[in-house]
Amino acid sequence: MNAILDFIAALGRAALNLVRTAGAMALFGLAGLSHLVRPPFYWRIFLGSLVEIGFFSLPVVALTALFSGGVIALQSYTGFAQYHVQSAIAGIVVLSVTRELGPVLAGLMVAGRVGAAMAAEIGTMRVTDQVDALTTLSTNPVKYLVTPRLLAGTLALPFLVLVADILGVMGGFTVSVVKLDFSAPAYIAATLTTVKPIDITVGLAKAAVFGFLIALMGCYHGYHSRGGAEGVGAATTSAVVGASILLLAFDYLLTDVFFSQ
Repeated sequence: MNAILDFIAALGRAALNLVRTAGAMALFGLAGLSHLVRPPFYWRIFLGSLVEIGFFSLPVVALTALFSGGVIALQSYTGFAQYHVQSAIAGIVVLSVTRELGPVLAGLMVAGRVGAAMAAEIGTMRVTDQVDALTTLSTNPVKYLVTPRLLAGTLALPFLVLVADILGVMGGFTVSVVKLDFSAPAYIAATLTTVKPIDITVGLAKAAVFGFLIALMGCYHGYHSRGGAEGVGAATTSAVVGASILLLAFDYLLTDVFFSQ
């Protein structure tokens, strides 16, 4: 009986800790956003973060999207060939890439690369008392460290997703035409017929949400890291894992909102 009660108590503590952490993250994000309308704005930090997220993440996002589009075309052909509906492959590729794979894969790549870097950088500043030094210099650390990164993540990821959409569709087109002997004009016509503005718009909206969440997780875990180098490592891991889970959860919620009917 005691073992059962201990198990229930452990579940309760875990649930309370989860709710407490979620509330703290929400308040942290709101605090960061509230400083957007209060001068000064630290443009140097913002532009540096924008370049770090949007430019230096471009190669890994581009390669991921290109090969993913090719894989979708190849797998779709393998599955649809037995039903003689290979003509649907172009539509499957473009909808899969613009609605889901573009935003999700780009988000996961950026979470692994940029989210970890943000957590490590801010975490190192925290454990070496640089964050406290900002407060001593009458500089709000959330406004200086968090707000520019939140805005940069929100603006940079839609750009990366747009590139991922284009390259993902190109990857599917290349595999379909070169390897599967599809007609290039027919494939292009089917792609343009299938895709709608809402598909691209929702994908970009997802990207903006994902970019905000990735920056939020990186900044939150870095800002609250403790315990020296070991704490910074734990914060980095938590930022990547947390951002990935939130990204997939919000992907489901946004898909349900926009495409459930």
